[in-house]
Amino acid sequence: MREVEWKPLPPRLLQDPQMVAACQARDFGTVFQLARRAGLYPSRIARLCDLTPSRVSEVIAGKRTLTQFSVVERVADGLGIPGAMLGLAPRSWESGDTPAPAVTPVVPAQAGHVRLPAPAGQTPAPPALEADDEALSLRRELAGAAAADSKVAQLYCTQVDTMRQLDRQLGAAAVFPQLEAQITRMEELLRYGTAPGGREALAGALTEAATLAGWQALDMGLYRRAWELHEMAKAAARESGSLALVAHATGQQAYVLLDLGETAKAVQQLQFAREGAGRSLPPLMETWLLAAEGEAHSMAGHDVECRQRFDRAEAVRPGDPADPSLPFLFLGGSHLDRWRGNALATLGADEALSDLTASLASMDLTGFTRAEAGVRCDLAVVLLRSGERQEAERQALRAQDLASMTGSVRQRRRIAQVLAATTV
Repeated sequence: MREVEWKPLPPRLLQDPQMVAACQARDFGTVFQLARRAGLYPSRIARLCDLTPSRVSEVIAGKRTLTQFSVVERVADGLGIPGAMLGLAPRSWESGDTPAPAVTPVVPAQAGHVRLPAPAGQTPAPPALEADDEALSLRRELAGAAAADSKVAQLYCTQVDTMRQLDRQLGAAAVFPQLEAQITRMEELLRYGTAPGGREALAGALTEAATLAGWQALDMGLYRRAWELHEMAKAAARESGSLALVAHATGQQAYVLLDLGETAKAVQQLQFAREGAGRSLPPLMETWLLAAEGEAHSMAGHDVECRQRFDRAEAVRPGDPADPSLPFLFLGGSHLDRWRGNALATLGADEALSDLTASLASMDLTGFTRAEAGVRCDLAVVLLRSGERQEAERQALRAQDLASMTGSVRQRRRIAQVLAATTV
C-alpha cells in the first residue's frame, strides 16, 4: 500500500453545523465546498478520495451525486470524516490502531507536521516511487492546463458575462453554485497553465468571476465567503497586470466592510483603491470608484464628502458609458442618478425624493430586478421620513416582492426594517 500524506479536515469544521447537516444528508457538494474553504482544492480532494477532479467539480456544481457505498467510504477515509457522520460503521482509522486506507495521518508538532511511523508489519514505499508519482501527477496537471490560452480565457469571460446578466435579473442564488464551480476550474488552470499570454488573460477572467461571486455571496449574507472571493479576485487581478481590475476588486470588497458597519475602514479602502491606481484608471472605472466612495461617505454620515464625490463622478463620467474592457460596470442612463439618490436618502437629504422618483421613472429597469428593488426601498425610506406611511408601505411591499424574486438576503433584511417602521 502506498503511503501518502493525510491531512484530515480540522475538528472545528467537522463540528460545524453546516458540515454535520451535509454529512447526514450525504450532500457531498456542500461537503466538498466546505472542505475547499478549509484549504483543500478540488484536485487535492479528488486525490484523497480516489476520484477524478472533473467528478469533484461536477459534484460541487450539483451536476452529479455520490451514492455508491464504496465511494462514500472513500470520501470518509480520504477526508477523515468519522463514519457515524455519514451513516457508516466506525472507520478502522478512528480507533487509532490502524491507519486510514491508503493514507497515513499527519499530526501537528511544534516545528510543523511530522509523519507518524508506519504500523508494525507495514513497510513504507521507497521515496523514489513517491517522487515518481508526484512527477506523474504534476505532468498530468500541466497537460490538462496546456490548452488554457487567451481564447479559452475569452470563452470564460463570455460565460461570466452571461451569469452576470442572469444575476441582475434572477439573483445570486440562481447562478452562485455554478459560478463557484467555474471558479474552481479556472483556479486549477491558472495554477498549472504555462501558455504564453494565457496566464494573464485567464487571471483577468478569474478576477471577473471572483468579483461577481464575491458580490453574490455578500447579497446572500455570506460575509466570510464574500471576503475570501474578493481576496482571490485581487490576487488574480495583480497577476493579470490590470490596475483597473485591482482597483475594482479592492473597491468592491469595501462593501463587505460597509455591511459589517465598518464605515471608516470602507472609506479608507475605497480611497486606497482609487488613489493606488494613480492616473491610469479608465474614466468609467474612476466614475464607479468615486460613486462608491460617495456612498461610503453617506453611510458614515459625511454629507459634504458624499456630495463632493458624486459631483466628481458626474464630471469624469465618459459620454459613452459602455467600455468593452469593463463589461462589469454599467453606469448608463440614470443609474448614476439612482446611486446618488440612494446616498442622499441615507443622509436624509430633502432632494432625495425627487432624485429617486425621477430615477425610477426614467431608468430602463429591464434585467435589473435587484436595482429596482433598491430604488423602491430607498423611496420607502424617504417617504417614511416625510410622514407618508401609506405610500412608503406600498413601495416597500413592491421592493419586497422584487427582492424575493432575486433571493437577496441583503435587501430583504433592509426592506423588513422599513416595513416594520411603517407599522409603528
